[in-house]
Amino acid sequence: MGGPSEREYKEKLNKILEDTNKRAKEVREKFAEIQKVKVEAHKKTEEMKRSADHDMDKIMIDITKSQDLALESKERLRTEISNLRKSIEQSYADLKKRISETMVPSQTAQ
Repeated sequence: MGGPSEREYKEKLNKILEDTNKRAKEVREKFAEIQKVKVEAHKKTEEMKRSADHDMDKIMIDITKSQDLALESKERLRTEISNLRKSIEQSYADLKKRISETMVPSQTAQ
């Protein structure tokens, strides 16, 4: 009877378990990397919006104070700023949605 012993089978099963645990750990590490990227993307998105709002507010103040611009020019510029705000707000919402829809790992850790 030269077949494998119970111990040999258990060793093979333990090897399978070790390999599975190793791969599961690698996957959890990848999810952690994804989470870091998501956080960074969120920060950049927030900064993009905050910076654009700040810059547009400054331009709006400059336009209001300007004595060189005709009233019609000021109105056209205000309309452009309003349109740009809407565009940026839409871009911001789209980016936030994409970030939130990114795959999220379950919180079960081994």
